[in-house]
Amino acid sequence: MIGNSYGKQMISTVLSLLVLAALALVAGAVWLWRKPGMRRQAMLMLVLAGIAVINVAIWTLPDDEGRSPVGQLGTR
Repeated sequence: MIGNSYGKQMISTVLSLLVLAALALVAGAVWLWRKPGMRRQAMLMLVLAGIAVINVAIWTLPDDEGRSPVGQLGTR
């Protein structure tokens, strides 16, 4: 069975990559926005970056009791 620390390290790595991907999507969208005829793709990239940031927030922000899904990994 995989250890508890492995799961936390893996989710931390995945969330970090997701934030980097969101930053790359925003940068690419800004670059595409300047090209004629590419505004639709740029807007779609910004939407995708927003979805990625919301996913990271869901996993990391605590609820009213101070518990976050990332902090609860392996507690069962």
